[in-house]
Amino acid sequence: MLQLTPEPRQRYPDMRETFFDAYITAALWSSTDDDDRPLDDHYDATDIAPATLAQMRADCADFETAQAETLAQAGADDQNGHDFWLTRNRHGAGFWDRGYPDAIGRTLTDAAHAYGSFDLYIGDDGQVYA
Repeated sequence: MLQLTPEPRQRYPDMRETFFDAYITAALWSSTDDDDRPLDDHYDATDIAPATLAQMRADCADFETAQAETLAQAGADDQNGHDFWLTRNRHGAGFWDRGYPDAIGRTLTDAAHAYGSFDLYIGDDGQVYA
C-alpha cells in the first residue's frame, strides 16, 4: 500500500527537537552574563559547551519521557520546553501558572523542580557552561 502522507515520526524523526530548541531559547534569554545582559544578546546554542549541551539534552529527554502522559495534556512542545526551563529554575513563571487543571500544573511543576536549578555562565574560553 502506497503511503501518501508520512507518519509524524517519519516527517520529524526527532520530535523532541521542538521541546529542546524552546528549552535552549528560554535558557539563553533568561540567563545573564556578568554585566546582567541576557546571554542571547551575544550567544546562541552553538556557543554552549558540548558537555553542557549534552546534559541539557539529557534532562529534556528524561523529563519528556517521564512526563509524557501529563505533557500530552499540557501545551505544545515549544511551550513545554520553555516552561521546563523556567519552572526548574524557579523563574516565577512556568507550568504552574498556565491555567492547566491543578493536577497537570502541579505534576509538571513538581517534576521540573526535582531537576534542580541549572545556572549558565560564560567560561574563560567564551563558551556557555552550567
